[in-house]
This record gives sequence, C-alpha cells and structure tokens, in this order.
Amino acid sequence: MTATDQNGAPARLEGKFIAIVVCFILGLGQLIPWNSITTIMDYYYQWNYVLTRKVTLFFWGYHPSRVHTLVYQPFALGTITILALYEAKTDTRKRNLLGRVLYTVCTLMLIILDLATSGKGGIGPYKGICAMVACFGVGDGLVQGGMVGDLSFMDPHFLQSYTAGLAASGALTSGLRLIAKAAFENSSNGLRKRTMMFLTMATLFVLSCLLLYAFFFPRLPIIKYYHSKAASEGSKTVCADLAAAGGQTHTSPRRTKHQGTIFKSLRAEDDEKHEERLSNKQLLLQNIDYILGTLFVWDLISRYIRLIPCLKLESRKGLMIAILSRFLLIPAFYFTAKYGAQGWIIMLVSVLALSHGYLTICVLTIAPKGYKAREQNALGNFLSIFLIFGISSGVVLD
Repeated sequence: MTATDQNGAPARLEGKFIAIVVCFILGLGQLIPWNSITTIMDYYYQWNYVLTRKVTLFFWGYHPSRVHTLVYQPFALGTITILALYEAKTDTRKRNLLGRVLYTVCTLMLIILDLATSGKGGIGPYKGICAMVACFGVGDGLVQGGMVGDLSFMDPHFLQSYTAGLAASGALTSGLRLIAKAAFENSSNGLRKRTMMFLTMATLFVLSCLLLYAFFFPRLPIIKYYHSKAASEGSKTVCADLAAAGGQTHTSPRRTKHQGTIFKSLRAEDDEKHEERLSNKQLLLQNIDYILGTLFVWDLISRYIRLIPCLKLESRKGLMIAILSRFLLIPAFYFTAKYGAQGWIIMLVSVLALSHGYLTICVLTIAPKGYKAREQNALGNFLSIFLIFGISSGVVLD
C-alpha cells in the first residue's frame, strides 16, 4: 500500500515544494496590476508647468485615487459572485487563464495609452485608465475565486503560500518602483520615464505568471494528483487542467453494443452518486461563521503563523471570538490617535495586519475540510466573494 501524508496525497509524490513556490509566485502576480495603479498615482497627480507658468494637474479634478478604487471593487465583486453561482459548470483553468490574460493585456495597455497621448493626460486618457481598472477588477474576480477554489481541495500549504503571495505583492510592487526610480533619478522628465519602466517590469512579471500557470503549474505531479482525485469525485471543473497536464480525461475507448449498454448503466449510477453534492445554499448555511469571518477580516508574516503547531487555531468558536474581538481596535485607534504617542499607533497597525492575515488564512484553510472536491471548490469561491465584499465595504465606508 502506498504511504500517504496527512493531506491524503502519496508521501513520495514529487513537486510539493515546487508547487508551494509556484503558488506563492502566482499570488504575487495576481495583485501586481492593481498595485501598479495605486503605486504610480504620483505620476497621475504630477505637476506640469505649462507655457503660461500656471500649475495644473495631470488629471485635474478627476481624483483617480478615489475613483479607481470605486471602479475596481464592484467589477471584482460582481464577477466573482456570478462565477461562484455557476462554479460547477465553469472550467477553472479557462477562467484563470482569461483573468491572467486580462492582467497582462491591460497592464501593457497602460503603457500604450500613455505613449499614444504623449503623457498629456485629459479626460480621454482618464476614461481609458478607468476602463483598464475595470478590467483589472474583472480579472481579479476571475482569478481569485478560481485559484482559491482550485487550491481548496489540495494541500493547505498551497493555499497558504498563495495568500502569502497576495500579501507580499505590495512589497514587490514597491520594490519594482524603487528600482525604476533609482534608474531615472537624475534624468529629465524622470517621473514619466520611471513610471514607464515600472509598468514594463510589471507587465513582464504578470506575463511570466501567465506562462507559469499555463504551461508549468498543471504538470506538477502533486497538482495532477489532486486534479485527478477531484475528477474521480465527479468534478467537471478540472478537465482542462488534466488535459493540459496530459492526464486521463473521462473519454473512453470503443465498446461493443452490449458492453456499451452495461457501461451506460454503471456510468448513470456513478453519475448519480457523484451528483450528490451539497447545494450552494447548504454550503453557505453550514459555513455561515466562516463566511462572516472572511467578511470582517485581510500580511505576509501572519500567513505563516499557522506553520507553528502550538499557534494553530482550528476551533470555530475560537475563530469567531478572535475575529469579532478585532472590532475593539476601532476605539483603540481612536483613543491612541487622540492621546497616545506614535509608537502605540505603529503597534496597533502591526496587530491589525497580523490578525488580518492570520485569521484570513485560518478561515480559508479550515472551512473546506470534510467536503468533497467539488464542494471545496464552491466553498472557496464563496469565501473569496465575502472577502472581496468585506474589502469593498471598507472602501465605500472610507
């Protein structure tokens, strides 16, 4: 008998460490486009001296830092909600590929748009950038739910690494921005040049993530194992992944008429067995505490706390108590800002970030346990919906 690890995969199956690294990189690449928009906001708000020596803004009066966020979130939330409702009929691979193609094309379009207008700004380019931001939102809805759903029925370390990549994406974006800034620190029109260099690096990184997901990720032995296992449980969302990996699909060899009749009868019984899947409503009701948990919580370091056995939090009641206790940070921030020193504010921000990342990964990895692969995929999508909804609510309130 083949030995298995605690996650049900064969112990000798190769590619686990590589898969963890790849998941981290894919998480990095998911938020690069949106972080790019927020990082180059200084360029969109740059001061330009016109011939009359009056000072004008690149996008005068349009407030891109506020509007872009309000454009992005509804498209992300709307897309992921629609796809979650039809998750069982949606091919996960095609969904993720479409989202990453959108990321790549739209990040490149930011460069093309600026070059086409010679960086002069105005209402036309502003509308174009808003359109790209909306596409980023659609891409986020496609990829986030797709990846979380796909990784929910695999080794929990994969989902943990992926969300850690999401958290580290901001740091990577800032690093790329600093490299571009150093390259054109003393050159004329340096702000525009380093913005274009930064967007070029971001485009290349997002393209690399697209190629990594398309040609490498599904071929890893451990990923093929989990996709095959999901297919054996009746999941239809992994067929394209198995085909891309060269694995077996549900196509069958030719049979005689008599064999075909027997096979159809057995297949009908098998399909009926596989169709015994909890409905979306049942999944939501059974996991209402986890759902509310993702609605209320969102860095890098905190997502690896669960690797320490004594710090694992797996109690449903304990999770809800920890999540609701974060509301105490609101009055704490108020009184600290009014009466406390700067050091206390830094401490509270650290607690906020640590608790956010830790509780998010706890919910995402614990909630899918005990369900079939198809139900885990669906639940991962719903958890992603409420995570984005919680973030969107915070943006609107802000």
